[in-house]
Amino acid sequence: MSKKKSDSELVSNRRATHDYEILDTFEAGIVLLGTEIKSLRNHGGSLQDAYVLVSESGDVLLKNSSIAPYKYGGVFNHEDKRERKLLLHKREIAKLKNFSQEKGLTLIPLGMYLKNGFVKVKVAVAKGKRAYDKRAALKEREHKRDIDRAMKERS
Repeated sequence: MSKKKSDSELVSNRRATHDYEILDTFEAGIVLLGTEIKSLRNHGGSLQDAYVLVSESGDVLLKNSSIAPYKYGGVFNHEDKRERKLLLHKREIAKLKNFSQEKGLTLIPLGMYLKNGFVKVKVAVAKGKRAYDKRAALKEREHKRDIDRAMKERS
């Protein structure tokens, strides 16, 4: 099944799956300014080194994410790296707060995408991988690729 035209990926955090083991994911809305939307549609964003924080007041914040200033923004342009509020249901915020307080777990953004004209952020509950876990994952991926190649040559 193909993606709808309205569902398109704007920014992805490709290192996240390499550095972390993803345990659970959530979809969140995000509060953005007009120039931020325009910049994201021109693929001017980055989630490298970004993380999600649940504050004591119950706000979920996206920190350290970068959205480049819009080329035609002028005086109405936004700050490059600012805290952006994520929009979630109370139940989801409570779950995220519990996960963030657990030792060894962290909240990271996996990507930003458009869904029916709105920008959504895919937030993951993740556990950091050790160096030997990363090597094992690379070996497994190579092994699977070799098997797929052999099967393709055989048929």
